[in-house]
Amino acid sequence: MTLIKSISGIRGTIGGKQNDNLTPFDIMKFTVAYGQWTKETKNASNLIVVGRDARPSGKIVENIVVSTLASMGFDILNIGLATTPTTEFAVIKENAAGGIIITASHNPKNWNALKLLNSKGEFLNAEDGAKILLLAESCQTEFSPVEKLGKISVARDYENHHIAAVINLPLVNKTAIKESNFTVAIDCVNSVGGFALPKLLKALGVSNIIQLYCTPNGDFPHNPEPLPENLTEISKTIKEQGADVGFVVDPDVDRLAIVCEDGSMFGEEYTLVAVADYVLSKTPGNTVSNLSSTRALKVISNKYNVDYNAAAVGEVNVVAKMKQTNAVIGGEGNGGVIYPESHYGRDALVGIALFLSLLAEKQQKTSNLKKSYPQFHISKNKIQLDENIDVDKILVSLEKQYKDLPTTTIDGLKIEFPETEEWVHLRKSNTEPIIRIYSESTDASKAEALANKIMDEIKKLS
Repeated sequence: MTLIKSISGIRGTIGGKQNDNLTPFDIMKFTVAYGQWTKETKNASNLIVVGRDARPSGKIVENIVVSTLASMGFDILNIGLATTPTTEFAVIKENAAGGIIITASHNPKNWNALKLLNSKGEFLNAEDGAKILLLAESCQTEFSPVEKLGKISVARDYENHHIAAVINLPLVNKTAIKESNFTVAIDCVNSVGGFALPKLLKALGVSNIIQLYCTPNGDFPHNPEPLPENLTEISKTIKEQGADVGFVVDPDVDRLAIVCEDGSMFGEEYTLVAVADYVLSKTPGNTVSNLSSTRALKVISNKYNVDYNAAAVGEVNVVAKMKQTNAVIGGEGNGGVIYPESHYGRDALVGIALFLSLLAEKQQKTSNLKKSYPQFHISKNKIQLDENIDVDKILVSLEKQYKDLPTTTIDGLKIEFPETEEWVHLRKSNTEPIIRIYSESTDASKAEALANKIMDEIKKLS
């Protein structure tokens, strides 16, 4: 059983002992800390939005969170079952002081988590996250008397507001999508995408929808992370039933994987690439992804003569870099699309609407669209080291070894090999002596060979 306390929130397995698992005690403690931090920000609003995915433990966690915040004097808008981007959207729309999303994203159903939002509907930065961790262990909160308890309001179907905003985005071509008469397959792993995606597709004019696992009961039919090895059933269904495209989301609907009409994977890395291609063809502006994402986005950015910038891994870091560089599109290579015209958060609903607009305007098969982009392949590996090894020292040694090549050290060490269009990114774990190694090349075997080369060098240094 596990409890992970980090600057981005708290997540863990349900049950077990307090301080070791995500128990009611731990849920209340961190909710109190978040409430105390919110009070200290002195936001004009006293409202906090709470939403959750469909995990079996979700309702229990929701009750604890809502009751705790109300006992601190906060007014609560409880939107219940909702996607992560819908909850973020609600914080903005309601001018709330913040929000708590109850979801463990792609983790198995025995996990849950509290993801914390600021008044902009964005995840907290490292400084604010660290304050909440400190408050959770040290603060002595004074709860409100009965006359000053917060009011709890319930607003179901908030995704209707979110979807209305998505389909009204200027770049969403509803007419072209409807006229294309797409057949679309979806796999929503029996979570909140199960009601959000069909509503979105119908609002976009898609009438032929093949639904897999759209009952929001939290009973995940397969590993809920939208990786190729977990998407065999939708791949088979698409081929058998003649769908034009397939969309797969994780339990909280902030990541989007796309499947082609022939059952092949469009690739999570290329979700952002395709959407960026569409956005940049209509709107000049810069782009951002994280250091571990495909260089194909940089190639697409060069095509439109705009600047590409890389951020440290993590949504909050990508958002910060997007604001700094005035990026019009950004995200992460895990299928996370961030479109500021909508809001600063990964949003699979926005990703679907923009991708279908691109597909409708291109009037070509999904697999051919994928082939039109620069073809790169990423290999993901990790190396376990002795616990006494100084991982930072190894990274410094590698940086010196490759001093004649472009390197980046804002998040571990990234080494670029311009002549071969390759790169390798090394990130250390904060909890164990592990170095994660991501490498990319124009061929899968070359990416793997580059990773093995770097791993051999690490072993020599250790």
